[in-house]
Amino acid sequence: MRYEAVRENLATLLAEASEVGRGLPRYVEQDFARYLECGVLAHGFARVRCESCKDELLVAFACKGRGVCPSCSAKRAHVTAMHLVEQVLPHVPFRQWTLSFPHRVQWVLFKDVGLLSDVLTVFLRAVFALQCRRAWRQGLRGGQAGAVSFIQFFGSALQVTPHFHSLVPDGVFVPREGRVRFEPLPPPTQGEVERLLKVVRHRVLRLLEKRGALPAQGPEDALQVYQAHSLQRRLRWTEVDVRPPPRKQPRCAFLEGFSLHANTHLHANDRHGLERLCRYEARGVLALERLKRAEDGRIAYRMKRPLPDGTTHLLFTGLELLRRVASLVPPPRTNLTRVHGVFAPGAQLRPFLVPQAGWVPTLEAVLRLAVLMLLGTTTAIHPKTCRMSLSWTQGTAIESSRSSPKSR
Repeated sequence: MRYEAVRENLATLLAEASEVGRGLPRYVEQDFARYLECGVLAHGFARVRCESCKDELLVAFACKGRGVCPSCSAKRAHVTAMHLVEQVLPHVPFRQWTLSFPHRVQWVLFKDVGLLSDVLTVFLRAVFALQCRRAWRQGLRGGQAGAVSFIQFFGSALQVTPHFHSLVPDGVFVPREGRVRFEPLPPPTQGEVERLLKVVRHRVLRLLEKRGALPAQGPEDALQVYQAHSLQRRLRWTEVDVRPPPRKQPRCAFLEGFSLHANTHLHANDRHGLERLCRYEARGVLALERLKRAEDGRIAYRMKRPLPDGTTHLLFTGLELLRRVASLVPPPRTNLTRVHGVFAPGAQLRPFLVPQAGWVPTLEAVLRLAVLMLLGTTTAIHPKTCRMSLSWTQGTAIESSRSSPKSR
């Protein structure tokens, strides 16, 4: 269904976009074009042969797109989650911090990826400061925090809504005598979450005002027109966006369109849950299991949660669906997964927490680890070693043996 919609309406979309300003950016057109060639043997393949039985298999090349192709997006989410859980994130409890913005800020952040990165830094600095203050009250000196953050430009209703998902260890890392010990912290209180949101809101708005980014500007090309319509979902430009009051939830705060959610917690031993959460945060735009053909021939997309008026599905024609998808293709050379704090490349504690690529376990390292396990010092974290990161093919092969993502 998705492939047919792109094949039948792509030419119409490009012709329509060419009449608005500069049209669609080249990277969006290329993403659509490569999607039509993804998985098609006529556009290239690799021949795989079994050395024992001599059986052969043709594997078509993938487009590796980040917005249009649901198959490649699912592969990327699986590979990213496997890499983070197996080679980056230590065995400690994690808490997810989710920050979203009001519409006027969303539009500004979507247009300026550099500004979006600065806002993420402002947010994480506030979270790290909160963690260190709470550790200081418990007598923990020199504690450091870290985070792995995912930038998402879309919502469950296929609307433009830039927001952050940050996985933060629920504690601090304290260096002690050549080792790094993880010290857990109690869950944040409702008051701490609300005060943190006030600080983040103030700093974000101050940053936007300093950059002169808050004054509204009209769309410059067809992509920004689609993004503006996607941002407002079914509303017209002249209508006022009135959203219902948010539901009261623990460790959640709302302030003038800003929202902060910190109630998702994972135990240190819940590695499967951590990988599942990473897959969710690294997922692509569309979930294929939510797409179906409506009785009138249009495409129905089931939303994650019903709207306040009871609406459960969004109805699109093929061209309308392409407009939505085009508005959600991330810009090129934009890293959607970021590391900060102790997980950052230049952090002093990173060698104690994150495996260094290219290292191989030595006999000395294995023996030392065995001695530490016998002594029961499991809370101490030492420099780790591991293999190189999984390639795209290796990650796809391993994940397909677990739970193969649905194909197009």
